[in-house]
Amino acid sequence: MKIVVIGGTGLIGSQVVTRLTEHGHEAVPAAPNTGVNSITGEGVKEALAGADVVVDVSNSPSFADQDVLDFFTTSTNTLIAAAKDAGVGHYVALSVVGADELPDSGYLRAKVAQEALIENSGLPYSIVRATQFFEFLARITDEATEGNQVRLPTAYFQPMAAADVAAVVGRTAAGAPLNGRHEVGGPERVRMADLVRGALAAKSDPREVVSDPEAKYFGTVLGETSLAATSEGAELAPTYLKDWSAARAASAGAH
Repeated sequence: MKIVVIGGTGLIGSQVVTRLTEHGHEAVPAAPNTGVNSITGEGVKEALAGADVVVDVSNSPSFADQDVLDFFTTSTNTLIAAAKDAGVGHYVALSVVGADELPDSGYLRAKVAQEALIENSGLPYSIVRATQFFEFLARITDEATEGNQVRLPTAYFQPMAAADVAAVVGRTAAGAPLNGRHEVGGPERVRMADLVRGALAAKSDPREVVSDPEAKYFGTVLGETSLAATSEGAELAPTYLKDWSAARAASAGAH
């Protein structure tokens, strides 16, 4: 199949392209740096010509509330119109577990808007809702740091490896449309503060982690399981944080 991956040069997209190519598909990475811009529309029609599937794993360059809403609504409307014109038979998008449970988050409000546009588009679709990636743990930690303290919520957290996210997105793209959502999370559910405390200790990072039920996660107070894969039929990814961290350390040591 010809599968066009919007955001196909990014963290998830590049791995989706690699996996689909390995399975014999014609996977086309589409992003501004390949001449395809879903905001301006540049190159979109040409990229989708003859495509069987479009996969959207793009992300907003700005996380400011209005910017991210504008990005996802504009981009998704552009892609839906082009996909209809091209006769695309399956629209796959990557979203976030718990997106509709945290309306205080501008980013998640934007993802909910994106999902609604796809669900109401009339196109056969699949939405993969994933938990946070291991790759963003450092950013989460830095965002919550004041001085020598890292103040984090006590809510449960179920992060996963980006490679596992890419595997699920690729498999979904190669399969029949779900016309619904599929949820995937990491293999273990732990409290966010405990997870970060362990990760910092493993790196001999001197920062002190403080567990605070009122601490905000990117501006939002979390419910106990807001960031956990709780839906019936949720898939658990295979890679544990300790194994991912060991592989990263080994890779860094090899360079």
